[in-house]
Amino acid sequence: MPVSKSRFQVRLLIFCLLLFVGPRLAPAQSSDVPENVVFIFSDDHRYDFMGFHDRAPDFLETPNLDRMRREGVHLANAFVGTSLCSPSRASILTGQHAHRHGVVDNQRMVPDTTHFFPETLQERGYQTAFFGKWHMGRASAEPRRGFDQWASFRGQGPYFDPTLNINGTERDFEGYTANVITDQALQWLTEREGEEPFFMYLSHKNVHSPFTPHPKDEERYADETMPHPQSMKNIRENYLMKPDWVQEQRYGWHGVEHMYHLGMDSFDRRLRNYCESLYSMDRQIGRVLDYLEESGQADNTLVIYMGDNGFMWGEHGLIDKRQMYAPSVRVPMLAWAPGFIEEGRTIEEMVQNIDVAPTILDVADAEPVNKIDGRSALPLLQGQPDVDWRESILYEYYWEWNFPHTPTMFGLRTDRWKYVFYYGLWDKNELYNVQRDPEEMHNLINVRSELADSLRNRLFDRLEATGGMSIPLKRPRGGQQDERKIPDGSTHQ
Repeated sequence: MPVSKSRFQVRLLIFCLLLFVGPRLAPAQSSDVPENVVFIFSDDHRYDFMGFHDRAPDFLETPNLDRMRREGVHLANAFVGTSLCSPSRASILTGQHAHRHGVVDNQRMVPDTTHFFPETLQERGYQTAFFGKWHMGRASAEPRRGFDQWASFRGQGPYFDPTLNINGTERDFEGYTANVITDQALQWLTEREGEEPFFMYLSHKNVHSPFTPHPKDEERYADETMPHPQSMKNIRENYLMKPDWVQEQRYGWHGVEHMYHLGMDSFDRRLRNYCESLYSMDRQIGRVLDYLEESGQADNTLVIYMGDNGFMWGEHGLIDKRQMYAPSVRVPMLAWAPGFIEEGRTIEEMVQNIDVAPTILDVADAEPVNKIDGRSALPLLQGQPDVDWRESILYEYYWEWNFPHTPTMFGLRTDRWKYVFYYGLWDKNELYNVQRDPEEMHNLINVRSELADSLRNRLFDRLEATGGMSIPLKRPRGGQQDERKIPDGSTHQ
């Protein structure tokens, strides 16, 4: 039957509307991998302190991290291989476990044979730049291999008025350090010449102790009640099946009773400052995202956000990091690439900091130079179905002369179980069902002994296969008291 003129006109109108409106309602994803990469790194940011996270304090605000999650993907099970600044940073740059790259603590020098993945990017024609906190190997701020542009401060650096080494020349700056290094990063993005792809590493001091917000963010959460986890309560049941060192540490430098030797009365104030300094850093992340969009570079740039390690805020009576408990070993991780990454997705697979290097090399279509332990997470970011991913992660931490209250430990975590083996002390090992007991309150080491033995064997198989069976002996540097530093860099007397 012939279609009437009026019905034809209606169909034609609908067809035209679909052509015009359809793409705007559901923008198509590009299969082309972005060329540029921006890696934003923070210090001591635990995995669940992001505004969108269902475990975050109700008052916490991180609008730009929330934006990355909303417009990108949340890697919800991201871990580090060692929960300590320098080893984690070396794993980021090498794709290797600490026992392979050799940076096992915050004092150990980076071996001269170490290859950083930005060196490979340079060989691939990338422009590379580093801004902010290096904190690996030694306290100097001198330029390191792999970066065409360099702006860094010594060691931990200050929260205000930093002195930056810019390509070998020191310059003094005024202002909040997070703002200053972001200014430097945006200036480089604006002024760089040529059409080569770029890799930019923006490394913040926030939110490391002494937790210090931007002046306009001070007292932002002054009227809020700070959260205290259930396991922070000093009751017998919390320590019944914990190793002895955990309860003993409660009363030491990294415990809630005498945190940084300042006492319990500083706990709430410091946690509030932590949240406020996180908010101050989040603002700078927004500046980077806005610049990429306004300059038209967002569609060809992958932005990755990650923390170098987590942080304990009272769990089991502890603060700081180093342990394999979840708040210490888990980190925030987000990826944002408009038009390439499907918006609002959550990746549940376990990723580690050792995966950053191979992922970024994969973006550049480059191969690692040295033997690496990580693998590219690009297929996960692309949403490829049926990715054959790892079944467990490896953890290691080596006893430190200047912080002797945390023992050497090795651990293995699957999607269901966590096993922790302590070396060099007569104490309990730990086994948790992380699905049923995410707070890690019930140590099953004596209840599931066969499972614990199996996981221990898998742990040592992994260490043996990757060259991790040697415990590093470290030469003390000066007198023991010389190495006991308050987190702001001053000496504790």
